[in-house]
Amino acid sequence: MRTPGSSPLRIWTGILLVCFFLLAGFTGLAARLFDLQFRERSRFEETSRVQRFAVVRQAPQRGLITDRRGRVLAASSAVYNVFVEPRVLEDGERYKLTAAALQSILDLPGHEVAKQILDARNPGFVRIVRDISAAQRDSIVQSRIAGVGIEDAWKRYYPAGALTSHVVGFVGAEGKGLAGLELKYDSLLEGEGGQETYVVDVSRRPLAAEAGSRRPVRNGQNLVLTIDAVIQQYVREALRKQVEAYEAESGMGLVMDPWTGAILAMVSLPDYDPAEFSTAGAESLKNRILTDPFEPGSIFKPIVAAVALDSGTIRREETFDCEDGYWGSYGGIHEFGNHRFGRLTVREIVLHSSNIGMAKIGLKMDRQALYEGLGLFGFASPTGVDLSGEEPGLLRPPSRWSQYSPTRIAFGHEVSVTALQMVRAYCILANGGTLVQPHLVRAVVDADGKLVDVTPSTAGSGYVIGPETAAWMVQEALTAVVDEGTGDKAAMEGVTLFGKTGTANIALPTGGYDTRNYVASFIGGGPAERPRVIVLASIRKPNRALGKGYSGGRVAAPVFREIIENTLAYLDSY
Repeated sequence: MRTPGSSPLRIWTGILLVCFFLLAGFTGLAARLFDLQFRERSRFEETSRVQRFAVVRQAPQRGLITDRRGRVLAASSAVYNVFVEPRVLEDGERYKLTAAALQSILDLPGHEVAKQILDARNPGFVRIVRDISAAQRDSIVQSRIAGVGIEDAWKRYYPAGALTSHVVGFVGAEGKGLAGLELKYDSLLEGEGGQETYVVDVSRRPLAAEAGSRRPVRNGQNLVLTIDAVIQQYVREALRKQVEAYEAESGMGLVMDPWTGAILAMVSLPDYDPAEFSTAGAESLKNRILTDPFEPGSIFKPIVAAVALDSGTIRREETFDCEDGYWGSYGGIHEFGNHRFGRLTVREIVLHSSNIGMAKIGLKMDRQALYEGLGLFGFASPTGVDLSGEEPGLLRPPSRWSQYSPTRIAFGHEVSVTALQMVRAYCILANGGTLVQPHLVRAVVDADGKLVDVTPSTAGSGYVIGPETAAWMVQEALTAVVDEGTGDKAAMEGVTLFGKTGTANIALPTGGYDTRNYVASFIGGGPAERPRVIVLASIRKPNRALGKGYSGGRVAAPVFREIIENTLAYLDSY
């Protein structure tokens, strides 16, 4: 008997609908199972692994930086940092308990700790505080605070402080080199971190190490510099006293071995403490030896004269009419200090620092020959010293010279140089005419004390000028500057020194010159028979209002003498 309102069609329709929905449900379930099994498998495996395992990373010890005699200039010491794993504290308000526990141990406001945890972008790690004491570390370990760990880390120290700041540089909060050799050799110094994976319990406490998970740490390599901290101190102290005495804007000091290019001292004032670099002003952070090209003035004259002599354009015994102090041609050229000279030999032109004599030498030279000769000395190109940020200076090609340019370049105008370029040029004169490569790193030593690399010597690698020309310029012309001329305040009893004064106008960015301020410089070396060092002392903007003078002979020569006197005595003691 049929049920009223029912029919075979209705029954089958119902059955089909039920089957359809069952099939759809099982299809959806199968799709979800497939998704979980294959598409999201790696994610769930990773989530499970994160819950079951903890990776402990070990930071490498950054390499040492020492001076040439092993005195430590930069080193890293072990410290402890506190970190929190925010994802462990997600349930409820566990983070408040953790913040409260850390507050009592670290003496930090609990709300600040809680905020760091809540604001963390990385759910697996947020560093709460750096460099805690051993007692605080022990308290945290013993308290077994949920989600809290101790990170073994390293803190960079600079025992020499400001003494070598512009050479060594500094590292940032994450241990990356940001300036100086710390930046230049960052990849070598930083090493490679190690790690090991541990099985952990629900509170993230380690139970056992996972087999095969250990990757050993590789500590950074060490740098042995050419810098000598004692000579560096001589330079810094002599320069600092004169900068203060003349209320100058800044100062530069450089000492180099003329035979190898090894830099024994490099000082730029003002300087800064690398440990407090974030509080230093922009002017203190600048290494002016690299970044501040300047018109060299008269210290450039011996280089131009050497190029002219070596090319055969002029002869040593040749004389030039210095026009009794003023030459009206080529825009008008005066002698510094209103000196009046008649006919002078090349030696006398260098000795008396005659602008007019040098201008006439410049005119005799072929423009291209002058340009190429100065280029061989390394002007208008970076020296390639192992520091970042070196400026190339400026020496325009002859196609851009005016009719006045040969006369002005000859006495150090219309050209800009760095202190390092000038010292290298005088090294070439001092060593008999051969090119040298300025450098600061003497050797690289690995963490086990094994010698990895040594800076090769460039001595005798190629002549820039002939040995006879170089020897004559040093032992005849430049010794006369100290013994008889404008560099008499650089003279040292018992040792024959050589050098050149320079009192250079400061070129303005808008063109022309600052007529009130100068760069006072002295560059030279000794002993003249076989020079051991080349020394540059340069002081920018000595205060003329003091009435004590502003010339290179008055301001910079005494600094040179103090540096070289102390340096030669020190080198002789070894």
